[in-house]
Amino acid sequence: MIDIEKLQSTSGIIGNSDGIRQVLEMIAQVAPVDITVLVAGESGTGKEIVAKAIHKFSHRARNEMVTVNCGAIPAGIIESELFGHKKGAFTGANEDRKGYFETANKGTIFLDEIGETPLETQVKLLRVSEAGEFMRVGDSKTLYTDVRVIAATNKDLGDLVEKNKFRQDLYFRLKTVQVDLPPLRQRVEDISLLVERFALEFTRGNDIPYRGFMPEAIRVMKNFNWPGNVRELKNFVESMLVLQKGERITVEMVEEKLGSSQQIRNENLPVIVNQSSEQAERELILRQLLLLRQDVNLIKDAIGGSNSLSAPPTNVSFFPPDENARLRDHMHIDEDGQKLVRDDAIGDMHLEDLEQEAIIRTLQYYNNNRRKAAKSLGMSERTLYRKINDYGLGRKNKLPKSLNE
Repeated sequence: MIDIEKLQSTSGIIGNSDGIRQVLEMIAQVAPVDITVLVAGESGTGKEIVAKAIHKFSHRARNEMVTVNCGAIPAGIIESELFGHKKGAFTGANEDRKGYFETANKGTIFLDEIGETPLETQVKLLRVSEAGEFMRVGDSKTLYTDVRVIAATNKDLGDLVEKNKFRQDLYFRLKTVQVDLPPLRQRVEDISLLVERFALEFTRGNDIPYRGFMPEAIRVMKNFNWPGNVRELKNFVESMLVLQKGERITVEMVEEKLGSSQQIRNENLPVIVNQSSEQAERELILRQLLLLRQDVNLIKDAIGGSNSLSAPPTNVSFFPPDENARLRDHMHIDEDGQKLVRDDAIGDMHLEDLEQEAIIRTLQYYNNNRRKAAKSLGMSERTLYRKINDYGLGRKNKLPKSLNE
């Protein structure tokens, strides 16, 4: 079994998040086995680094790994590039030429963006991946190669199969083992490590003084969506170091650079929503608070109305008094996971007080255990800490006077 720590230190895969640990464990399992691997992930997540790690820890490591960007090769010459051609096969073919598969014999071939290959080429890719057989363009002689195929895609190949844009048999062949790379927005805890690594490598290579990033600046970067993933983060760090040469990177510098393109992450929420993180968090708080209220009522019914359990009172209004009567009719709790609040009520509620009360009472319910409270409320601990500071709740978590009346 490959040592995970050694694998990470030598492969250049940075991060301690659960998603990255799973990727490392998968690499450790599949690298020694001569099997086809499909690496899936958004653009910029580091699929080639994973492919190199698999090759480096395989029994083919002493031989070459050939990288092919299938999306960058024109359809008219991709077969010649992959399988080679015979002299005179087409205009300009002045001599016999090896293709990538022949060059990678005894080693590994990495087919990046495999979803971009034409359907007619996919037939030949299936044949060479299964039997190692291929023919050069313009030749009738069957040649053989012994290669391990690692493919990568930023597309949903299953969806392409349904649209008849990708062969189903090749899809099943490629995904014998699939390694899924998480996008950066789903592993924000790794951003600090990534920034530090990129900054040190860049400043050392370019003889630039490095005084680091302020913690507040890192926090802002963790709240950015990073649609270009790790590649975009690396380019951003290098750009900041060049523009602010010799300066410590502050939150103002980061915010100015990110500018109006800053995007709020929603991926920590249990569902994808078409709204801001603040709106989504408040809706989740409302959901959790209503469920908590329902649970308290069930407990009270089960113990015959006894007051022996310390639980939040259920007669406190969750809404402003003038809204309570009207909104009560909109409240609806189902056991099958349907919406707790009807759509026509959303937009009329004042949720700041609701949010504050939910945080306070949930913290009280869990004896000020912020981790459990955050999990119950459906938000990250970082978001909960920020909201505690925003509302000035401190450590006592007492209900404001207005909520106790």
